[in-house]
Amino acid sequence: MKRKILIGVGVSFLAVILFLILSPNYVLNALLYQKAGIEDYKIFHNREVKTGDHTEWKLDSLYNSYELTGDEEAVFNHYQSVAFLIIKDQKILFEKYWDGYDENSLSNSFSMAKSVISLMIGIAIDEGKIESVNQKVVDVFPAFNTSEANANLTIKDVLTMSSGLNWDESYGSLYSTTTEAYYGKDIYNQIVGLEVVEEPGKQFKYLSGNTQLLGLIIQSATGELISNYASEKIWKKIGAKNPALWSLDRENGTEKAYCCFNSNARDFARIGQLVLNNGIWDSTRIVSSDYILESTTPVNYLVDDEGKTVDFYGYQWWIMHYNNYEIPYARGILGQYIFVLRDQNAIVVRLGHKRDEEQIGPHRKDAVKYLDIALNIIEKYE
Repeated sequence: MKRKILIGVGVSFLAVILFLILSPNYVLNALLYQKAGIEDYKIFHNREVKTGDHTEWKLDSLYNSYELTGDEEAVFNHYQSVAFLIIKDQKILFEKYWDGYDENSLSNSFSMAKSVISLMIGIAIDEGKIESVNQKVVDVFPAFNTSEANANLTIKDVLTMSSGLNWDESYGSLYSTTTEAYYGKDIYNQIVGLEVVEEPGKQFKYLSGNTQLLGLIIQSATGELISNYASEKIWKKIGAKNPALWSLDRENGTEKAYCCFNSNARDFARIGQLVLNNGIWDSTRIVSSDYILESTTPVNYLVDDEGKTVDFYGYQWWIMHYNNYEIPYARGILGQYIFVLRDQNAIVVRLGHKRDEEQIGPHRKDAVKYLDIALNIIEKYE
């Protein structure tokens, strides 16, 4: 009996050793870190997105005079929030932090970075470095010209998540394309190796690889590193207080354009305010109003085979139809949100460790709860 146990232990030990030897490095990293978190910039190499002249947010005369109810506080605690911020009429009306975070604490944007990338595409178009959203990807990024199908893909197809690329968006698999992108060290060749396998421009399929491809398009079109372009064209111009960090696949490597832009609630809010201002900051045009409108207008292709059309997504911006309002917003996988409330002239930012797994249509249940709370606060003082 003891011999069988020892043989069993030995076989198991050898199996583990073989697994560790044969598995790609990104799989080992995924096992080591277990779960993506809002402080993952600490485990990755990063490139700084530099600031310029800082313009401080003004405080509303009623700043933080609202006290959260017990039920509202319970919502934030349940989803392990670290920041909640409301900007109204370009003044801070309400903000609160948890878990040791404050107004300067870095937190991963996760997929809110997709909306930042979209703005950068718009700026590159304004500058004439990209002709239009209808330009072929390979015209701007020739390295992607690896097949006839790839050669016909347009930037708009990629912006609207209708590229038809063979990217595996699974978050639970150790061997998915997304896991490799997050923990791997060669995201450039990973993207160049993708192929269009479904007809583009026809059906919505959320793929982080689309945004990573957009990042490489920006880099190729402008001749600038993504972080540098973001710094010069957005971060400095909107008066961000703190440098952001954009996580890389390796030291001096490529930015993980689809996720890992790290900043704080007050500076994230500037992205929302820029959209609320239709691309203008302090009378300076950052990105064209036409592009902002297109970005935050729902596309109209199919979302599934049942004939439903996409009324919830634009150019890397989500769109929620809520209480007769149409609200563009950026979102990340752990409940990171920047909501643009045009009817209220307000921005709402929520950061934290957790989101609701339940969905209301294409939107997460927790997102609706944050909007309920924010509008309750705003309406108290109107």
